[in-house]
Amino acid sequence: MALSLPSIADELYRHQTAATELKKLTLRYEGLTVDDAYEIQRLTMQKYMAEGARLVGWKMGLTSKAKQRSVGVDEPIFGHLLSTMELERPVLSMQGLIHPRVEPEIAFVFRSRLEGPNVTARDVWLATECVVPAVEVIDSRYENFSFTLVDVIADNASSARFYLADQAYSPYAFRLDEVGVVMRLNGDVAQTGAGAAVLGHPVRSVVEQVRMLTRFGAAIEPGMVVLTGGITEAIYVHPGDRVEIAFAGMGVIELDVIE
Repeated sequence: MALSLPSIADELYRHQTAATELKKLTLRYEGLTVDDAYEIQRLTMQKYMAEGARLVGWKMGLTSKAKQRSVGVDEPIFGHLLSTMELERPVLSMQGLIHPRVEPEIAFVFRSRLEGPNVTARDVWLATECVVPAVEVIDSRYENFSFTLVDVIADNASSARFYLADQAYSPYAFRLDEVGVVMRLNGDVAQTGAGAAVLGHPVRSVVEQVRMLTRFGAAIEPGMVVLTGGITEAIYVHPGDRVEIAFAGMGVIELDVIE
């Protein structure tokens, strides 16, 4: 089938907004590249922004070596965070979602612009206003949550919703690589992990985010949020579930899932 990136973006947008599955793009469009996939993602996000959504940040994905090996890559991927994706309170409605999964993350919030290929961890710390415990809801629009690297990038790295805890912290208050996380589903421990699962340290994820954005002429702007990547494997949720995520020293997020 001939490649038309705007047409593919139209198709993805329809499935995202209707919460319906589709077959993997790579099964139907031969020759799609990673750069094509990021262009499809950009075109799709533009449709949301044309309807009033605002770009409020970025998300990183495939930030663990195990996840990278699973899709045969050696670098993370990124997606857009829009204002319409942010939950104002820790309640997740299934409306508009297909087969959501949740994962704990550390979010960075910025007071200064970050850009360029040579950004360092020191630059990130100096630009950071605060760090916040967070939950990301991922929801691949592909059948059976199955995709290739190109597919998932085009689908905004599966990002669907996110929630930031009420309490923010100084970026210097904790060793973020040593922050332990316990995620419970309906009272039972479902996943455990530590910040080091994110590229060794969440700050390295932000460094990678800036360098990747630079390749596409973008940057982290003041006030933006960056979700640095899943600290544990994501878990499926269903209506009636309660997810409790304890971040050692940084509080607890209790997320209720409703119809």
